[in-house]
Amino acid sequence: MESTHVAVRRSLLQPALRVTGAGLLVATAATHLDLYVTGYRTIPTIGWLFLLEVIAGFVLAAAVLATGNPVVAALGAGFAVATLGGYLLAIWVGLFGFTEVRTTAGIVAGLIEVAAFAVLAVLAVTPARAARGGGGRLGQLLAHVPLARPAIGAASVVALVLLFVAVAGAGGQPATGSGGTAALKTGKVGNVTVLTNAKGLTVYTFAADSPGKSNCYGSCAAYWPPVTGTPSAASGIAGTFGTTTRTDGTKQVTWNGHPLYTYVGDHGPGQANGNNLNINGGLWKEVTVSG
Repeated sequence: MESTHVAVRRSLLQPALRVTGAGLLVATAATHLDLYVTGYRTIPTIGWLFLLEVIAGFVLAAAVLATGNPVVAALGAGFAVATLGGYLLAIWVGLFGFTEVRTTAGIVAGLIEVAAFAVLAVLAVTPARAARGGGGRLGQLLAHVPLARPAIGAASVVALVLLFVAVAGAGGQPATGSGGTAALKTGKVGNVTVLTNAKGLTVYTFAADSPGKSNCYGSCAAYWPPVTGTPSAASGIAGTFGTTTRTDGTKQVTWNGHPLYTYVGDHGPGQANGNNLNINGGLWKEVTVSG
């Protein structure tokens, strides 16, 4: 009788894991599709990588749901880990000139990817009775990996810890102050002379801003920290500098009425990784000057 109950539970576990794993892959792919459509497609290299992730996620989800094949499930688990790894690297060191910040959407996506790994890895090592889900010799090997489930549980916990450590140390809503001087100067990005802040970071304008008013708040301001304080521009820089008051009372520097920002993807002078990105609601342009 006990073996019968075990067989029944196993027969129910397989379809449950298949449906859940496929659903989590769809959720991961849909999240990346939304990001791709809403602006990530304009980020060099990152854009087409996101598109590949979207395609791979949907294809793997369909394959897992249709077959329950343990090898396909293992590929899906690897895909989830790779996607999470890319996110963590983008937070810690940046990828191809792009740096991630702490956002609710990013945290939720990371949790989905950890869950997808756990479910699909368990599916990969769960013996399948149906011939179409057997996975051949490789599938049999996966089903007999020693201590597979404890290892999957431990790996999932490690992934969660790394996720929370990464987002805890990542930039979120930038801290702002109401005073201080914002020293502005010029620098070179290739052969182009651009406006920079005191640290030499390229300064940008946002096409979605209203004249003399910033429309970049929340996660937008985390990616594009406002240049705040009282402007003090080096001599010879054309244009009129001023300030606009943000909703928290902070004074943000303006140039010819355009609120100014830096970009978290720029890590030093001479970089303009944010130029021509159409993301966070509008187009971003470096400020070119003749000084």
